[in-house]
Amino acid sequence: MSLGATAARRPLPEGRPDNEALPDAGIHKITQETTMKKVLMCLAAIGGLALAASSVFAADKTLALVVKGLDNPYFDLMHQGCERANKELHKEGYTCYYTGPATAADESAEVQIIDDLLTKGVAAMAISPANAPAVAEVLRRRNVPIPVITADADLLPKDASLRKSYVGTDNYELGVKLGEQLKALMPKGGNICLVMGNPAAENINQRAQGTRDVLSGKKGIAKLAGENGWQEISACPLYVNDDAAKANQMMQDTLTANATGLDAFVLEGGWPLFAPQAYSQVVAPIMDKINSGKFVIVSADTLGPELQALKDHKVNVLVGQRPEEMGYQAAMVMRDLAEGKTVKPVIHTGLDTCTWKNADTCLKH
Repeated sequence: MSLGATAARRPLPEGRPDNEALPDAGIHKITQETTMKKVLMCLAAIGGLALAASSVFAADKTLALVVKGLDNPYFDLMHQGCERANKELHKEGYTCYYTGPATAADESAEVQIIDDLLTKGVAAMAISPANAPAVAEVLRRRNVPIPVITADADLLPKDASLRKSYVGTDNYELGVKLGEQLKALMPKGGNICLVMGNPAAENINQRAQGTRDVLSGKKGIAKLAGENGWQEISACPLYVNDDAAKANQMMQDTLTANATGLDAFVLEGGWPLFAPQAYSQVVAPIMDKINSGKFVIVSADTLGPELQALKDHKVNVLVGQRPEEMGYQAAMVMRDLAEGKTVKPVIHTGLDTCTWKNADTCLKH
């Protein structure tokens, strides 16, 4: 799989992942949008191939940022951070090159992109691993001679020596904050369901651990089973593979099957909220419960669709990351490493807590 073909598509606009249904807009408009999308994909493919084949892709000056998937609006913001860094890096001859597989569900494609970049040659690489063990395996197999860092998501602790630094969220702390917000809204506990990405995503697993630990009052608990009044229902956690459509369908099925036995969802990632129409349909039957405090939904991330859901009282609390800052910092750390400088092994980029009361101001910092 070639670099140009694998990384053919650029990210979609915020709030509009591939798996979100198109609004009802008539056959003509849908056809126009489909045609335009194909044109843009072709142009992106040509651009990717041209970059990989031209002198612009100077191995000793290219800083590659590889994300889990271009279909996730969250990574659009990391791309913006990469581009902000380029305003400074271009003066020094460096380029932050943003890429990733078309969909976050395609873990093998991300590994292939990493492999291709190592073959082509880059000055440094930042990776958000969708499958931490698989990424570690390719780095170990290639005996990578360049500086590698992780951003947004990290490798497993046993593989930490394969990267020079981690730039991003304190994911355990994010999970703790989600749990604390849930406790504040449901002090007596309840039956809950954790919504997660895929089983091998270390950042999401760390969040889930933080949530379970703070609710149970114990460290390292595998699943809540009545501790402090908190119980994870048997159907959960839900592994949605970073897919908004799948996330909403699984939440809908879980609500239907547990009409009276479920009190809260903890979204360790904001995937269902990236498809606002589908999510609105999922929560429509329980809106009265949400507004009266009888059902609670807390979620990671504070992107546009998620903030709108918060303002519409379709989710109770958001604990947001700072992906734009993450992309910027990752690029600058790669530059420092490429120049032989020493960097911190962990660089946390901060969190924001947004509630119904501060939804308009929580991101102003």
